[in-house]
Amino acid sequence: MKSENSVQTLRFLRRSEAVTVEGVSPTRTLLEVLREDLQLTATKEGCGEGDCGACTVVLGEVVNGRLEYKAINSCIRLAHSVDGMAVWTAEDISAPTLGADASSLPPEGARSGLGRPGAAASAAPTLGADASSLPPEGARSGLGRPGAAASASVQLHPCQEAMVRCHGSQCGFCTPGFVMSLFGMYQNTNGGQGVTREQAQVDLSGNLCRCTGYRPILDAAQQMGSLPLPAGCAVDEAATVAALKALKPGTTADGVYLKPRSLRALLQARANRPGAQLVAGCTDVGLWITKQHRRFDRIIDVTGTQELRRIEGYPHHIAIGAAVSLSEAFESLVAERPQLKTFGQRFAGLPVRNSGTLGGNVANGSPIGDSMPLLIALGASVVLMRWKKTKAGGQMAHRELRLEDLYTGYRSNVMRPDEVLAWIKVPRPTPGEFTRVYKISKRFDDDISAVCLALNLHIDHGVVCGASIGTGGVAATPARARQTEAALVGQPWNEDTVMNAMDTLRQEFQPISDMRASAAYRQTVLGNLLRRFWLESQGHQAINLESLKTLEALS
Repeated sequence: MKSENSVQTLRFLRRSEAVTVEGVSPTRTLLEVLREDLQLTATKEGCGEGDCGACTVVLGEVVNGRLEYKAINSCIRLAHSVDGMAVWTAEDISAPTLGADASSLPPEGARSGLGRPGAAASAAPTLGADASSLPPEGARSGLGRPGAAASASVQLHPCQEAMVRCHGSQCGFCTPGFVMSLFGMYQNTNGGQGVTREQAQVDLSGNLCRCTGYRPILDAAQQMGSLPLPAGCAVDEAATVAALKALKPGTTADGVYLKPRSLRALLQARANRPGAQLVAGCTDVGLWITKQHRRFDRIIDVTGTQELRRIEGYPHHIAIGAAVSLSEAFESLVAERPQLKTFGQRFAGLPVRNSGTLGGNVANGSPIGDSMPLLIALGASVVLMRWKKTKAGGQMAHRELRLEDLYTGYRSNVMRPDEVLAWIKVPRPTPGEFTRVYKISKRFDDDISAVCLALNLHIDHGVVCGASIGTGGVAATPARARQTEAALVGQPWNEDTVMNAMDTLRQEFQPISDMRASAAYRQTVLGNLLRRFWLESQGHQAINLESLKTLEALS
């Protein structure tokens, strides 16, 4: 536990201007700083756990000399983790019309995410729209006070204007989050060009709407690229990159939040502070703070460590650094195994994947963490590193072990207090490999697994010559199904072998019953998923949800 008196300065970029916030404690979230310190109340607090997306903002960071945009959940993202980055909220993407004094504009309408009062009416002449094509006043929920149309004063960003034209806002509470996810998509697609329905569904998977329905919002995602971009709404990327490079980091008096820039500095910091809480994307630690109200003596953030932000390719494996985001990690896995694409997109919503890291998911060791069953099936290993003190001062030391050997019990592992999980090594595909991973959850998108099963078999001339199976949700840790593997290896790949292995798999684990599923359901589903794997190996593809085309008529 820690007193909130330990604070430090936070600095980030907003509208190309440096923002300095003094006295930010290490466990304050970005949402709290935005709403309470800067009065940027367009960003809403909904679930407080990164599920609903009402708190979505967009971060900008210079990577390889270019500006990268990522929509993230500000409710669980620690404020100091964005030190040195650019931050966009729903207040930041519209612009005053020519001659308007921005300081005199009322804030209420801006807090809806669609601009200030009158924004909808003012946008029509600005964008060359026919006023008759805009929704009536009664349908402009969240745009400001009734009758405000005459006070035309704001130019909307295309992602906002598209939401207006497509009737994408009703109660308006979720609208700022949707708008910011659309803004991130707009920036990452060269101004919303070529956005497909499928891409829009993936990019908006972390935003929940309970009254409008998704069809008009998906329509807005596809139409925003056809709308003109007002000059005042455009991001000057060159100026933003220059400003970010010139931005000085925040300061601290006692090192309560450390973000080392090199692997050597990270390991030394860990050695000197073995009791500090390690964080990466904060997607789980953030919940400890918002839901369990925990506070930490010291925090060490691994995401600034340049060596751990890389994905390195080798002849027989790829090495994914612990600071690589889930989005980037799954992209690298899908590049080598395209069949993993749907699973990667179902791993939480996009804002969570943009913040969270594969290394953090593995080190966390949740029994329902989706990445571990897949990595176990692929034969992945982890590299643990620490700073070893010597007479000459010290040196980096490491050890490597199979991923399934990392865990000793529920959220416990073999790591020493001074060790850091630095790399995840994933073998490349080999000839004869047949790999699938299945996730069973109550929602298709943005949900936690009840059961996860990953299978990687090598079949040669109709005989199983190698099997690796990872499971999640059926034991206290992510686990390898060794008994089932033994029931498969050396056997002919036929239905009799599969039926026998199904019985073995169901008996190998003793899952618990909880709010997501009963123990009996989990055991039954395990066997059924192995049968699905068998059917797919025989060419049956229509048995998976991803093979079905989503009907656009559904909202």
